[in-house]
Amino acid sequence: MWGRISALIIKEFLATLKDKRSRGVIIALPFFQLLVFPHATTLDVTSIRLAVLNKDSGTLGRDLAARFTAGQGFRLVATLTHDAGITPLVKAGKVDLVLHIGENFSQNLKQGLSAPVQLIVDGRNSNTALILLNYTSQIVADFNREMARQPLPAHLVERAWFNPNLLSFWSMLPGFLAIITLVATLSITGFAVAREKEVGTFQQLLVTPLRPMEIVIGKTIPALIIGLGESIVILLIAVYGYEVPLIGNLLFLYLSLFFFLLSSIGTGLMISSLARTQQQALLGAFFFIVPTVILSGFASPIANMPEWIQILTYLNPMRYFLEISHGIFLKDASAEFVLARVWPMALIASTALLLAAWLFRRRLY
Repeated sequence: MWGRISALIIKEFLATLKDKRSRGVIIALPFFQLLVFPHATTLDVTSIRLAVLNKDSGTLGRDLAARFTAGQGFRLVATLTHDAGITPLVKAGKVDLVLHIGENFSQNLKQGLSAPVQLIVDGRNSNTALILLNYTSQIVADFNREMARQPLPAHLVERAWFNPNLLSFWSMLPGFLAIITLVATLSITGFAVAREKEVGTFQQLLVTPLRPMEIVIGKTIPALIIGLGESIVILLIAVYGYEVPLIGNLLFLYLSLFFFLLSSIGTGLMISSLARTQQQALLGAFFFIVPTVILSGFASPIANMPEWIQILTYLNPMRYFLEISHGIFLKDASAEFVLARVWPMALIASTALLLAAWLFRRRLY
């Protein structure tokens, strides 16, 4: 039995490495994603295009404007003199934020009166707008504290645990470990059977002494080894290239990754056994990857989703692996935390591989 399986494993490795598309998925695609995606998907706002309309002739108005123009991350692109200049800039997308200081700003503050300051943001990008409003509100709050000339009876002291500087890299890269290995293993196994169907070797494989489960094992192990190998490269780039801390147990991380990869491989084998061509397998993998990522909590918190969608996420192995990955990278997740999320992935992986074997058996008989 194991002699037949080992021969199939060697055959799968050779077929995968000889295929140009598979080599691209294994080598080129992960490196491209790691180099581009962390920068392209960052939530950090580092270059804010600012326009200032300061109608106040006093020193306090100039002081507040200076806090924005000299602040890290702000780039002054326009100094306005009248209200009519605001609309064209925002409409054309030339500014992210407009600071509007009224005529009596300094005078009202000196008299102890309210002195409103208008902040105009481009709401077409709601996420960036919210970040800008929070950032600028903090600047105005610091200005108010200094104007009070005495300590406030109560003030906010902020401290972020596990990610002190709130760097999006630290949150994104543990998720990219899941996404990149998912895409790689699903693509490899998705093409595996479909490619053989196109060239006619799948029918030859079915008449060999190999049993359906042996075929599944022979096609699973190469993809599993490739996925684990890619994860090592991703971890090295994340830790040493992007300086993301890895403070948890590496054994727990790879235990969870093992079952996550098995679930992805099982799904890929099911897709490839149903597809007749590589193009159909590619479309099937695409239709699986998109909802898997969306329902994993990578882009938006699962708690914000409707209840019936939250129930569906329990069928998504990436949901569990993302929780484990973030926990191990940033906060040294405990064994209980990891094991509570590993067993659902193990159940999903077993079901997917058994269904793949059943589909092969149905094709055989």
